Amino acid sequence: MNKTSKIVLIPLMLCFFSMGFVDLVGTAADSMQTEFQLTNSEKGVLPMLVFLWFFIFSVPTGMLMNKIGRKKTVMLSLLVTLLALLLPLIGGSTLWVMYIALSLLGIGNALMQTSLNPLVSTVMGSDNLASTLTFGQFIKAIASFSAPLIAAWGATSATNILGLGWHVLFAIFLAIGILATALLGITHIEEEPIEGKPSSFADCLKLLGVPIVLLSFIGIVCHVGIDVGVNAHAPNILLERLGVGEQTTTDFKYATSIYFAFRTLGCLSGSIIMRQMSIKKFFIVSVVMMALAMVGLAVATNEWLLWASLALVGFGNSNIFSICFATALTSMPQKQNEVSGLMIMGLIGGAIFPLIMGFMSDIESLGQAGAVIVMAIGVCYLFTYIKQLKTK
Repeated sequence: MNKTSKIVLIPLMLCFFSMGFVDLVGTAADSMQTEFQLTNSEKGVLPMLVFLWFFIFSVPTGMLMNKIGRKKTVMLSLLVTLLALLLPLIGGSTLWVMYIALSLLGIGNALMQTSLNPLVSTVMGSDNLASTLTFGQFIKAIASFSAPLIAAWGATSATNILGLGWHVLFAIFLAIGILATALLGITHIEEEPIEGKPSSFADCLKLLGVPIVLLSFIGIVCHVGIDVGVNAHAPNILLERLGVGEQTTTDFKYATSIYFAFRTLGCLSGSIIMRQMSIKKFFIVSVVMMALAMVGLAVATNEWLLWASLALVGFGNSNIFSICFATALTSMPQKQNEVSGLMIMGLIGGAIFPLIMGFMSDIESLGQAGAVIVMAIGVCYLFTYIKQLKTK
């Protein structure tokens, strides 16, 4: 990588941090369940408000990139994200304001995830794309990891300082988002013009007929579904299994931070390991970790086993997105914008999985084990994806 590429990567990595704002939905759902007395099923609808938009906007965003370019599309995504973060600060803490804010957050993130990854490929080329995207996921995971910590701090200390409570999370992320927007705006990135006739919506969807594109799409559905599912249900799983008193329930608000801490560690180590180790072997190790975690989350009643399971699924799930995305993107280099839109449409898994998990966990005979079963189905699919990866 030349010096110019390294400099350009600075604002791009800050955009990856802004991309991580979407993961505050798990923390928000947990806090909103307490604040508005929501059932598990109602709580499961909240991630759908964010991730439904990936299904709707991802492919049109790929088409939009063909018209206005990748950088301008990322800039648009940042502006929508800033509006989403600003709304809870000026609109008050009502359920409908939060519904609108989460929806805008999903729209902005759909635009960003579709356009930012191809923009990175513009700077990097195909060499080490998977490891670079994984490093971007590491930066994104820092935002994901910090969200529940900031919210927990805001629910105590910030209440007396700013009067925002856990909503201080939106204020801090808003400031960082403004910085990312400003830096990317002044950064020059040379983009190659699109040759030939731009793809129509139908042309984009037809790419799902390419086996590796379809299988990678389903892989991302499972990855994001598990990611958001753990994010939303980890505190409830620990509370149900350990049966602790009310005085210690706040400790489990940090359960998602354990998951994201190890996902962050996995992204950082993965960006290094994948330069030295076969991506296929690394993927196998990752999925085995996730399978062991599912067993632990389904049956464990020991506190340390449950924490270890959250760590395993966090580390194992950390690189699945980058590998599936890069595999699909490099398989059709002439259609990267369109393929990117389809891959990001796979983030609809973040709406599908938690919704089903919410209904399953409301079944009295299953409880939170029902939610884990849904995630385990996603892990089983990832085992079938292994044969799509090259040995080297």
